[in-house]
Amino acid sequence: MDWEQLEVNPRIISAVKKANLKAAREILSLSGADLQRLTRLSLCDVQILQTAAAGVHRKAPPTTALQLYQGECPALEPGHRLTLGCPVLDSLLRGGVPLCGITELAGESGVGKTQIALQLCLSVQYPQEHGGLGSGAVYICTEDTFPIKRLRQLISQQSRLRPELPAELVRSIRFSDNIYIEHTADLAALQACVTQRLPILLSRGLARLVVVDSVAALFRCEFQADETIERARHLLAFASSLQRLSHSFRTPVLCINQVTDIVGDSDPARCSYGLVDTRVLPALGMAWANQVLVRLMMRRLESQREAAGSGGVPRKLEVVFAPHLPQAFCLCSVTEEGVKGIPHSDLGPGASTSLK
Repeated sequence: MDWEQLEVNPRIISAVKKANLKAAREILSLSGADLQRLTRLSLCDVQILQTAAAGVHRKAPPTTALQLYQGECPALEPGHRLTLGCPVLDSLLRGGVPLCGITELAGESGVGKTQIALQLCLSVQYPQEHGGLGSGAVYICTEDTFPIKRLRQLISQQSRLRPELPAELVRSIRFSDNIYIEHTADLAALQACVTQRLPILLSRGLARLVVVDSVAALFRCEFQADETIERARHLLAFASSLQRLSHSFRTPVLCINQVTDIVGDSDPARCSYGLVDTRVLPALGMAWANQVLVRLMMRRLESQREAAGSGGVPRKLEVVFAPHLPQAFCLCSVTEEGVKGIPHSDLGPGASTSLK
């Protein structure tokens, strides 16, 4: 490292060189007492040196508690979420999808997982004061083609789904222009997308949402049953890339996951997380589950068909685990304008709201 770039007294720089310290990282890894012993500097000089070394690695100026309290740094406020565009669904998630970390949505085929993903791709484009992030979305398809017809239908129905928004605001957003679609046919293409093209879009502010539909498809088809260790290695590398991008750019990541049948109650690999009323669990096992911040599951409820009205068979959207949410659920229906939660008052006297 070129020590001359540190804005400190030349006497301090000379002492650092004599101590044979090679990088600012070494300074930060040593205690004040160790630095005093190695450099023979005073405590005051060591503190100045540590402050200067920290400035080399700091990507942004420090933020005080007063600035956070006064709302001068909204990007750092932990309370903001990406809305799903429905008050009932947002209430279940206490505001929406977290900005940092991986949110998983698992369920059987055709239950409505892609509908929620498309809905988020539209919600993210609204300004922050309306629950969005004022940016676009990246939609990575790994198994099916992108549902462009359904997207166009949802765009045409935005004023009905979000009637609380000004009509001129809804009309002013060119929704389809801000969704970047990627089709990846194998793991190599998926990793190249996540590590090369995705960072460019995020760094330029063109996107603030990443959707992977689905995360299990490629990992299931490219590895045999006896290649679990190799599959886990690639899965962890993929999850690490998503985590790094999410935290670096405060970008929500939604991973749609398939489900697998439970072989039997005595299966030692089973970990239901309280899902006592289902015969399926999210795919990819514990290796993937440990990378997920929020796990949601969605399934049909044939027994409460009348609760959904024109939405057909109602769905149960359940929080399986999350660090900031209790295990809870709400009922919802897939309608022409999108996925809408069913208020408790509309369920009727015979409808059950128990988790079991």
